[in-house]
Amino acid sequence: MRICLTNELGDFKTVEVSATIELENLAPLIQAELGVPPAAQQLFFNGNLLGNPKSTLASHRIGQDDIILVRARRPPPGAAQASAVAGAPAGLSRAELARQQILADPEILRRLTTQNPALSGALSNPQQFERLFNEMERQRALLEQQQEQAMRDLENADVFDVEAQRRIAEEIRKANVAQNMETAMEYHPESFGRVVMLYINCEVNGHPVKAFVDSGAQATIMSPDCAEKCHVMHLLDERFAGIARGVGTAKILGRIHSTQIKVGKLFLPCSLTVMEGKGVDLLFGLDMLKRHQACIDLEHNVLRINNEEVRFLAEHELPEFAKLEASGDAPSDETRGGPSASGAAPAPAAASGAASAPGAPQPAAAPPTSGPSPSAAAAPPPSAVPQAAAPRHAESAIRGLMDLGVSREQAIAALDACGGNADLAASMLF
Repeated sequence: MRICLTNELGDFKTVEVSATIELENLAPLIQAELGVPPAAQQLFFNGNLLGNPKSTLASHRIGQDDIILVRARRPPPGAAQASAVAGAPAGLSRAELARQQILADPEILRRLTTQNPALSGALSNPQQFERLFNEMERQRALLEQQQEQAMRDLENADVFDVEAQRRIAEEIRKANVAQNMETAMEYHPESFGRVVMLYINCEVNGHPVKAFVDSGAQATIMSPDCAEKCHVMHLLDERFAGIARGVGTAKILGRIHSTQIKVGKLFLPCSLTVMEGKGVDLLFGLDMLKRHQACIDLEHNVLRINNEEVRFLAEHELPEFAKLEASGDAPSDETRGGPSASGAAPAPAAASGAASAPGAPQPAAAPPTSGPSPSAAAAPPPSAVPQAAAPRHAESAIRGLMDLGVSREQAIAALDACGGNADLAASMLF
């Protein structure tokens, strides 16, 4: 029958074997295909360790086209530094051997650059690379020891102990989560990538602008800097000033009731809400999209308005802030100058809550009078409110790793070692 062998790097090898073959006889074949020595092999099927070398594939109900995960046993923490790798030149550590192998293989180098920028950036510095590599090995070994100890404790626990049963159920749940993640990484790995937001090229008063298209935002928004550059700030109606409240708050300076925006060959009338501190020059909101019956066509990657098609920008054409955001290196609220939603694009999050901007003024905005809004005058701008220092990593990434069964400290250490890449940190821990 045909089975698939895979390792933690995602390599797949298909082999033809008998269902009655014993695991110890399968070990040389695994070494030939994946390069893992028999003494270091750990075989897993459906999340379960295949520990008996005399057992057969059939005894574990492994059938046609089933997948066996092969992991290499890690030495105890510090062992890599204490001895040289077998078969390597004398004095060559595992970290240095791994560094040389990465530099010699363009495919591994490309994969590492994508998955762990911090580690790939240290390839030119052997000392820094060894420090990061050993930290990753230490975290992995420590987690494996903790998991093995937890399983031994559960095996020896009283079967009638309610707390022990609860812990067993939790371990089963974590194993299912890990298997679900492995399935996702195997069959649709694109779900772990970052989505590039939708931007188009347009012109406002002859000035080119990259506009962010967001059907989840209620109003079309422009930043004060962009309004100055487009020479429309003199049309600002300050009677519509106020505070936009959603996920965070932002100060609304007022409204430009009518101006023209050139999209493709079309000149479209538009009303703009001028808002501070959103890190985006121009945002096409739902009011603009509905008014002109726009169609966001993701199949052809265009915004279609009155049969005029305007393509969405590729990642390299995005504004600088959007490029940082797509790579996961977006600056904090303090450096950007305004609040944002955690783990979401800052502009649409606040714009979605800007109910006071379009149409008739809402309670968050002042009524149309000759003077400025009392609420706007009383409320300080968001940038003036003291804010706590941002954590090194997103709380959602830390919490996601903790849900897989590690402590908060281990999750943060893994994210540090992987340059903040949550997917790579999870694969390193498990």
